[in-house]
Amino acid sequence: MPAARESLLDAAYTALARRAWSAVRMVDVAAVAGVSRQTLYNEFGSKEGLARALVRRETDAYLAGVERALGAHADARQRLVATAEWTASAARGNVLVRAMLTGCWSERLPALTLSAVPSSSAVPAQRRADGPLPSPADLVALVRDKAVASLATSRGVDTADLARSCELVVRLSLSCVSAPPGEGGLSDLVRAALPPVRRLSV
Repeated sequence: MPAARESLLDAAYTALARRAWSAVRMVDVAAVAGVSRQTLYNEFGSKEGLARALVRRETDAYLAGVERALGAHADARQRLVATAEWTASAARGNVLVRAMLTGCWSERLPALTLSAVPSSSAVPAQRRADGPLPSPADLVALVRDKAVASLATSRGVDTADLARSCELVVRLSLSCVSAPPGEGGLSDLVRAALPPVRRLSV
């Protein structure tokens, strides 16, 4: 991603942390990023385009974190625990990730449609951002499928059971965002919810 685009997205994210999206001004975002307002419009087309690009970037960063969590351990259970912990942490720490995962968009956030919007942008990254955004169900399915692909590497693994277990882990981690777990935390909940180790063996 070009440096100017990334700087503009960083500036927009910082502005959103300080005030409601409706109060974020394009001229201020451009000034913080050190570029002209015209550069901002050339890159994103509109304030909605900027919002869509920001949501797309944060969603992509969350999914990249899922892949890191799935690759961080050899043990299948520990991979799923790491994925659950990352999901809960990302949703607690990033209002856009939380909104994308839960579908709960507060008045402070951009009011975006998940369907594609018309795009005349010459910028490939913006054309992608103007495309459809994933719904919460889409994101749960994406994480589930990434986990299944990571874990179902041995013959004899029941992928249907594995898919159910992986989806359960994602949904359990999201429930812990609104109702944080007590002593033992999310990792104990995930371990208790998973089937016997032999059914997750990889």
